[in-house]
Amino acid sequence: MAHSNTTDVLVVGAGPIGLTAAAELRRRGVSCRIVDRLPARPPFAKAVGIQPRTLEIWDRMGMVRAALDAAVPLRGQLTYVNGAEQPRIDLVLPPEVPYRFAALPQYETERILDEHLGRWGTTVERGTELVSFSQDAHGVTSRLHTPSGAEEELRTRYLVGCDGAHSIVRKGLGLSFEGGAFPEEYMLADVEADWDLPYGYTLRAMHLDGAGAVDDVLVCIPLPGRSRYRMSMKVPPELSTAAQSAAVADGVAHGLQGGRAPQLADIQTVLDRLSPTPTTASNLRWSSVFRISHRIVDSYGRGRVFIAGDAAHIHPPTGAQGMNTGIQDAWNLAWKLALAVEGAAHPGLLPSYDAERRPVGEEVVGRTVRHASAQGVQSDPEDADTLILREAQLLVGYRGSPVVDPPGQGPGPRPGDRAPDCTGLTSPIAAVPLRLGDLLREREHVLLLYGTGLDELARTAGESSGGRVGTCVVLPAGTPPHTPAGPAALPTYHDTAGEFARMYAAEAPTAFLVRPDGYLGARLSPPNPQQLAAHLATVFAPDAGP
Repeated sequence: MAHSNTTDVLVVGAGPIGLTAAAELRRRGVSCRIVDRLPARPPFAKAVGIQPRTLEIWDRMGMVRAALDAAVPLRGQLTYVNGAEQPRIDLVLPPEVPYRFAALPQYETERILDEHLGRWGTTVERGTELVSFSQDAHGVTSRLHTPSGAEEELRTRYLVGCDGAHSIVRKGLGLSFEGGAFPEEYMLADVEADWDLPYGYTLRAMHLDGAGAVDDVLVCIPLPGRSRYRMSMKVPPELSTAAQSAAVADGVAHGLQGGRAPQLADIQTVLDRLSPTPTTASNLRWSSVFRISHRIVDSYGRGRVFIAGDAAHIHPPTGAQGMNTGIQDAWNLAWKLALAVEGAAHPGLLPSYDAERRPVGEEVVGRTVRHASAQGVQSDPEDADTLILREAQLLVGYRGSPVVDPPGQGPGPRPGDRAPDCTGLTSPIAAVPLRLGDLLREREHVLLLYGTGLDELARTAGESSGGRVGTCVVLPAGTPPHTPAGPAALPTYHDTAGEFARMYAAEAPTAFLVRPDGYLGARLSPPNPQQLAAHLATVFAPDAGP
């Protein structure tokens, strides 16, 4: 068996979640290898919905432009029940949200992330499979099966399993994966349809039986290309894989199934039953049978080994929550793991990954199961605006986390909430107004100081984090330019449009600590250096040097 040199982190699985984890680790200078058992990137349009929050993440990572070039907009949903048109759902978001809903085939998402990862000279090691692993107090020893047929033993400091619903990493940790499977099977197909539906709208056509239950369904999501859709529908008996699924070794019947792939004629039969207008399907690019389970683990990691994405939670695809939730898992974990590798993380920082992300996974599993068992997201009792914000994943938050301050009372975002974007920030150099997102892009912790006389907080932030917290000053419109009391000038912007004050409910000098994943760790009003130092002590090691 070959023995390889130590690297900091091994990422198992090169789907969108594993690629996100690897890219964020490499961007922070962490040595990392990423392996995938498949010999090539799968050409499947599985997960296709891209939430606004994911686009915010990709912006912060520095790769959103490539996604915008490749995606198409999702403007809303058309719904038909027993042939009757229902009220149209328009996906309208507040104007300060910088991105809208989009659709992108999963293989395109993986291509973009793969190319982004390549900026740091890291490529996916294809055809390489994790066979087993063990961990001790100092690291993880993994056994890999390589494309040549040889075995390699790899020593790393940490292991991250992004290896899907049948995760070897989850099984190796002995985690429970409680839940069940839906009896229904679905066909997925990537086809063209010659109908004249409004551009950018998904279609959900359902048939209800006499008791009001859904007994037939067609869901079509637009994809890049002329009249192209990813369609899903119930499987006819002749394509059933139920017997095959019952024999799955780990009992997790989820994902693409083997057996005969649906043909155009199978797709056309369903369209003839449920399409709101006569249409002909053509140009079948890919199809498969799909099974759905709903499960979640009892822990997102143990010791030096962590899991993310489908390895931790699986659920119905209603609302396109799965891949987007997994990307947020990886994003949450990566910055914490990078600090741990550097020796700069407080001992409680890595455990906060489970504390913050598992409640999110539990909520998503419960919500998507509820929607799948009813008539889609529109069956949710929430008001329309809140429902759309939740589906956009803009309401995900970490209030009560052990590594954010107590939320306190008052208007505006509180510790644990997403740091909202805003526009209208100007400087003596920038000729056009900037977004807050422009100031945060590809940065780590950022302390936003609203108002004057707060230089001591900037010094405290630097001293308490070993120089790992950057500072920006935001001044109310009309305030004279900032003159720092110390030797170094702080980046300073004016809230010319008043948007920052409005979005953050800032009426007096206030400090906001924005974490690397875009959530508020602390809100200090009035600003207090001792309170800031106490908060940073929950994130950084006491001796975190530069």
